[in-house]
Amino acid sequence: MLDKRDEYIRMLKAKLDEWNIDIDRLTAKARLVKEEKEIEYADQIKMLRTKRKEVEEKIAALQKAGEPAWAEFRKGIDTSWEALKKGYSEAMSGKRKE
Repeated sequence: MLDKRDEYIRMLKAKLDEWNIDIDRLTAKARLVKEEKEIEYADQIKMLRTKRKEVEEKIAALQKAGEPAWAEFRKGIDTSWEALKKGYSEAMSGKRKE
C-alpha cells in the first residue's frame, strides 16, 4: 500500500507543477487584457493560488500520515484537486465564479 501512496503523491506533485505553469500563463494573460478584466483575472488568480495552497498543505499532511490514514487524506485531496481544476477551467474560459 505504501507504493500506492508514494505513487499517488508523485502524481499529485506532477499535476501541481502543471497547475503552477497554468497559473503563470493565466497571470500573463491577465497582463494583456483591459483594466476592468484585469481585476477579474486578479480575483481568479488569487482564488486559484488559495486552492493550490490547500492542495499543497494536504499533500504535505498525506506524506506525514500513517499507512491506515492515507485513504482518508486522499479523499480530501481529491476534493480539493477537483475544486482547483474547476476554478482553473472557469478562469481560462472567461467565466467568473460568483
